[in-house]
Amino acid sequence: MSRPIIDTDECTGCGICVDTCEHSVLDIVQDLATVVNEDACTACGDCMEECPMAAITEIEED
Repeated sequence: MSRPIIDTDECTGCGICVDTCEHSVLDIVQDLATVVNEDACTACGDCMEECPMAAITEIEED
């Protein structure tokens, strides 16, 4: 299963990824996107596609 990783150097805290995620995996914490519900992630990739800063990647985990 994949999980999202936020590059905090690139994230501007715009919230587009939070609004895009239908599973409430992400939230804005201290002005940056943060994974708050990793177990709910379906690895759909919508947050990565919508991030205007390309600050989200996914890593594969067992």
